[in-house]
Amino acid sequence: MDIEKLLIQFEQKLILQRYSPNSIRNYKSSIKSFLEVAEKKFSHPSELDEVSIEKYILWKVQRHKIGSSQQRMIVASIDKFYASIYNKKLNIKHLYPARKSYSLPNYLTINEVKTLTKSSENIKHRCIIKLLYGSGLRLSELLHLKVTDIDAESMIIHIKNSKGNKDRVVMLSKSLLEELRIYYIKYKPVDFLFEGQSGGMYSPKSVQVIVKNAASKAGIKKKVTPHTLRHSFATHLLEAGTDIRFIQQLLGHGSIKTTEIYTHIADVTKSKIKSPLDLL
Repeated sequence: MDIEKLLIQFEQKLILQRYSPNSIRNYKSSIKSFLEVAEKKFSHPSELDEVSIEKYILWKVQRHKIGSSQQRMIVASIDKFYASIYNKKLNIKHLYPARKSYSLPNYLTINEVKTLTKSSENIKHRCIIKLLYGSGLRLSELLHLKVTDIDAESMIIHIKNSKGNKDRVVMLSKSLLEELRIYYIKYKPVDFLFEGQSGGMYSPKSVQVIVKNAASKAGIKKKVTPHTLRHSFATHLLEAGTDIRFIQQLLGHGSIKTTEIYTHIADVTKSKIKSPLDLL
């Protein structure tokens, strides 16, 4: 089984279907893991049937304790792989999780965000944290930002080829722009806004470590990730009375239902209703 050749063929199909670079990476990663396990028992992917695929998914759930979202990604990747490479429609709909579980997003208070940004003395790290929060960016969107995507004249940031292969614009904070100018003079990025030591795109792990270390230094006990800052961005806009439709556009959500999860937090924080404990 020539896994590398199959992955190249699969990638070409996904490119032709105009999937975003991030989606292509996720699909390829899932299929690579699947094929590496499959080649131990089969000489070619076409030999696998739905029963074998079901056993693989069960093994991933029981052995690797994958969550429902990861299970959904794996099943979707396998389904798309067979449809794209072998023009074969698999009967594996039953392998998708029966229901999608929702949990309230983890977010920081405004005071915690202030403490977080002040805790980072490195101008590059501080700009990264402020961009994630101040513009509500996904981690992948931050990493793909080019220097030319910052429009200082219109005070907007262009987000290109984001999730769902969509472009959008988000606001650029005036105070952040001033810090970005200082950062630019000091680091002189060539292509990407944030680049590694040898140039090229900054690594996701580096950003995650930056955020985690800043939270630890700020004394924040919550688990803080780049996506926590995006959640905080949406929650604070809702608390300030921003129309949810505008927030949907800023976040790049395809459905308003995805954005509505933040209303559960904002409604409680804005409410004047007291806890019954306070009535005692």
